[in-house]
Amino acid sequence: MRNATIGVAWPFLSQSLTKLAKRSFSNYASRQADFTHAVIGGGVVGLAAARALAQHPSSPSTLLVERHNAVGTETSSRNSEVIHAGIYYGATSLKTTLCLEGKEKLYAYCESRGVPFRRTGKWIVAQNDIQVEALERMYDFCTDEIRVPVKWVGREEAQRREPEVKADKAILESPTTGIVDSHSLMESLLGDFENAGGTLALTSALAAIRPLPGKYGVPGGGGWELDVRDTSSGEVSTITAETIVNSAGLGSVDIHNMIVPAERRKKMYYAKGNYFSYPASTPKVNTLVYPAPEPGLGGLGTHLTLDMGGRIKFGPDVEWVDSPDDLSVNLARLPEAIEQIKKFLPGIDEALLTPDYAGIRPKLAKQGAVALGKGFVDFSIGKEEGYEGWVNLLNIESPGLTSSLAIGDLVEKMLYER
Repeated sequence: MRNATIGVAWPFLSQSLTKLAKRSFSNYASRQADFTHAVIGGGVVGLAAARALAQHPSSPSTLLVERHNAVGTETSSRNSEVIHAGIYYGATSLKTTLCLEGKEKLYAYCESRGVPFRRTGKWIVAQNDIQVEALERMYDFCTDEIRVPVKWVGREEAQRREPEVKADKAILESPTTGIVDSHSLMESLLGDFENAGGTLALTSALAAIRPLPGKYGVPGGGGWELDVRDTSSGEVSTITAETIVNSAGLGSVDIHNMIVPAERRKKMYYAKGNYFSYPASTPKVNTLVYPAPEPGLGGLGTHLTLDMGGRIKFGPDVEWVDSPDDLSVNLARLPEAIEQIKKFLPGIDEALLTPDYAGIRPKLAKQGAVALGKGFVDFSIGKEEGYEGWVNLLNIESPGLTSSLAIGDLVEKMLYER
């Protein structure tokens, strides 16, 4: 199960925080606050943003607020752990821009910090002419527009490298795709954050957020008040920050809706992905295998991925659910998963497929996850209109893990560059 906890709980924040040394961030707040920055949500993106802010040369005081008793227990630890190449999204989309930048930064970071990763490569397989057309469009997009390396794999090469993989019509290879140990990555980011003087507050749920008016009456111009509830005791404390970053993932829309007027509130949709493990030693596969993308899917289709130990797992599918707490694997989805898996790996023993884990992807719409899907919804990242000192991160799903370091750097630039 990809749900191991990370981090050690700090004592709950109390009113004594107001006695901490203050640091000025006068471009936003007209009065001193407990913290320069409050980052809400301790998933991989929140960790990357908090790390980037804490490491700024001005030595800001940065608080990372996480409602659970450890960081990275939601979407960040319940995914495929794939380092994506950035080939599924429109050329001008934030997903493409941040995935391409984040991929390079993530590989370099893992290399320098000893975070386990592998450049596995990925095969995208076509079983019919419609899927071949999709791969041809993807090839043209990668070579002509975003300059990401891809190559066609011929039958002889395919048989030599992965004889168990079936592709009736074509195989497009993405050599820059890989995998990463997401837990080790988050542990490393947390270490960087704390070494830079950052403060982690676990079991700390946001009960309310109030923008304080600045000199000209703009909400947030005078900083922010956050009512933080200890999830174990129920105690509520109020802290102040000069800026806030909403990186709450599955809770990001709830945070957004706490602040904005009713007419600007949004709705979150929860796309559950079920994963199944395959413990058998055969068929043996060393490359990630994905089906060719199809319009309208909420994800990339049930695919074969590997963990750092070489264990095969299949998923995720897309199951729309009403609650982000619905994390049990839905066994009723197994027959459909088997049908999809056997299209590209017919030699599996379906009796050995077992439920592994499930994850939830936060989405702003029940629409496509890739650019050729209907109603593609991009990352939503920016300073919230009508407020000062608030960076809002919404719809941060795949490729959020790959993009995390790039998103963190973007947040830092938004708050410090003019």
